[in-house]
Amino acid sequence: MFLNSLSGRFLILTTVFVMLAEVLIFVPSVARFREDYLLLHLERAQIASLALLANDMIEADLEAELLENAGVYNVVLRRDQVRQLVLSSPIPSPIANTYDLRAPGAFELIRDALWDLIRSENQVIRVMGDPVREGGLLIEITMDTRPMRAAMIDYGINILLLSAVISIFTAFLLFLAVRRFLVKPIKGVVSAMSSYAEAPEDARRIIEPTAGVTELREAETALRSLQTQLTGSLRQRERLAQLGEAVAKISHDLRNILTTAQLFTDRIENSNDPGVKKSVPKLLNSISRAVNLCETTLAFGRAEEPPPALNRFMLAGLVHEVFEGERMAVGTYEMRYAEEVPANLSIRADPEQLHRVLSNLVRNARQAIMATGRPGEICIRAFEDEQNWCIAISDTGPGLPNKAVDHLFQPFQGGASKGGSGLGLAIAAELVRGHGGRLELAQTDENGTTFQIMLPKTVVAIDEAAE
Repeated sequence: MFLNSLSGRFLILTTVFVMLAEVLIFVPSVARFREDYLLLHLERAQIASLALLANDMIEADLEAELLENAGVYNVVLRRDQVRQLVLSSPIPSPIANTYDLRAPGAFELIRDALWDLIRSENQVIRVMGDPVREGGLLIEITMDTRPMRAAMIDYGINILLLSAVISIFTAFLLFLAVRRFLVKPIKGVVSAMSSYAEAPEDARRIIEPTAGVTELREAETALRSLQTQLTGSLRQRERLAQLGEAVAKISHDLRNILTTAQLFTDRIENSNDPGVKKSVPKLLNSISRAVNLCETTLAFGRAEEPPPALNRFMLAGLVHEVFEGERMAVGTYEMRYAEEVPANLSIRADPEQLHRVLSNLVRNARQAIMATGRPGEICIRAFEDEQNWCIAISDTGPGLPNKAVDHLFQPFQGGASKGGSGLGLAIAAELVRGHGGRLELAQTDENGTTFQIMLPKTVVAIDEAAE
C-alpha cells in the first residue's frame, strides 16, 4: 500500500510539516493585514477631511459621502494642540474598544487581531494613529468591525489555500527527490539481495556499490563484502558436504587399491620368479592411483574458490596457452590441436579460472584419446551471439562411459576415465557457474565428445532491477 511505503509516508509528513509552518506564519500575517487595514482607513479618513479643511462649509450629503467612502463614522484631527471633529455622523452604538496604532507591539497586534477574528458580532471601535505627511498631531476615527472581520477572513482563507498549494508542491518535489536519491537505491539493494539469493554462486549477482549517497554506498559496500564471504562459505560447505558423503567410498576404494599394491609387494619380497619384473609396473600404477586419489580428494576438500575477477581479454591467447601446456605433456604421442578461435574475439571472464576450466577439459580429452592408443585431435572452437560467448571443446576419443554421463559433474560419482574421481569436471562446472554461465555435455559417442561453455554477456544491473 502506498501509505505504508517510505515515499508515501514522507509525502504525508512533508505536507503536514509545511502546513504547520504555514499556520505559524498565518497568525502574524493576519495581524499585519489588520494593521494595514486600519492604517488604510486612517489614511482615507485624513484624505476625506482635507475637503473640509479646504472649505469650511460643505453640504451634509457630501460629508456623508466622504465618510462612507472612508468607511468610518467620525474623523477627529488634532492640529496645533487643538482637537477638532472634522467629519461626523451618528454612531449606531457605543464605542467598544480603542486601538492606538502609533507604537503598537507585536504581541498586542496579534492579540487584538485574534480577538477581532473570533468575535462574530459587530462593534464600533475607535482607532488612533499618526496622520500621513505630518498632516497633524493625531487622527482618530470610529468604524465598524464587521467589514474588517470579513476582510480578515477572506485574507486568511487565501493564505490557507496558498499554503496548501505550496505545501503540496513542496511535498511533491521532495517526494520525487526521495524516490530518486533514497527509495530507488534502496530498491536496488533489495533487488540485488533477492537476485543474489536466487544463485549465490553467480558472481554477477554480487552487488557493485554505485549509490551517490554516502550512507547507502557504505551499506552497498558492506553487503558486497557479506555476499563475497557468504559465496566462499557456501562453496566450502558444499564441498565439505560432498566430501563427507564420499568418505565411505573413498575408504573402500583406497583399501582395495592398497591391498593390491601390498600383494604385489609381498610377491616381490618372497619370490625369485622372473615374472616379478612384469609385476613392477602394476605395483607402481596401483600406488600412483592411490596417491593421486588421495591428493585430489584432499585438494578438493580444502579448496576455497574466490569469486571470479571479471575482465576483458582476448580468448585466442588463452586457448593457445592451454594447448602449449598440453603439447609438453603429450611428448611424442601423435596428437593434433586445433584452435578455431577468432583472433579479435574478446570476452569478459576471469582468465585464471577459465584457464583451469579449459585445462581440465583438454586434459580429460587427451587422456581419453591416449587410452585408445590411436592418434587423435582436440579442437577448441569459439563464437558469440547477442546473449552469450560460446566455447566448444571437442575430441576424437571413444566417448564417455554411461556411468560418467549419468553422474556428470558430480564429484566421486564416476569420472570420465577409468579410475578417475570426477573432481575435474565438478570443479570446472563450479567455476563456470561462478561466471553466471553453464558447462554442458553437447555430444558424446564412439566418434568423440564435445563439451560446451556458455558465458553470458549480460551483467546483473542494479539500476535496471530497481525500475
